[in-house]
Amino acid sequence: MNLWFMTALSGCLLTASCADNNNPPKNTPPKTMSIQITSTAFADGQPIPAKYTCDGDDVSPPLQWTNAPVNTKSFALICDDPDAPVGAWVHWVAYNLAANATGLPEDVAKTQTIAGGAKQGLNDFRRVGYGGPCPPLGKPHRYFFKLYALDAMLNLKPGLTKKELLKVTNGHVLAEGQLMGTYQRM
Repeated sequence: MNLWFMTALSGCLLTASCADNNNPPKNTPPKTMSIQITSTAFADGQPIPAKYTCDGDDVSPPLQWTNAPVNTKSFALICDDPDAPVGAWVHWVAYNLAANATGLPEDVAKTQTIAGGAKQGLNDFRRVGYGGPCPPLGKPHRYFFKLYALDAMLNLKPGLTKKELLKVTNGHVLAEGQLMGTYQRM
């Protein structure tokens, strides 16, 4: 092959590969923004104090968040333990949190409706509201507090499960963030 042909072929291949990188497929979902979620009770990846577990007062920890998109209409929160022996165990489901909310206080009431008209769902203890870490004796478990910024205030009744909430919010998530704490019973 002559040098001109090889150079032209290389240029075409390079151009084609660059074009693919600059123009992702149209069916690629948009990237979700990241919300920063923190707690004054524990740092990300650190142990959750007993106060917020079944070994203590079993109250919800204080949560704060920043970096939500300006077009957020509501927030949803799910806390679960993927290390539970029966599979992911849900500890908290809350939704229709106000768009201007920047956190939740410690000890959120365990009622169907909370401050600002937000709703709470059922946890896997079959109760409304927060149910703290209560793992079996042994290795530490991880607890993920996942916050979702939604593009709508959804007309939802209280008492939804995690599965029901995720089904309804599918396609409405603008941004998300998570805070992970651990807890171990000996």
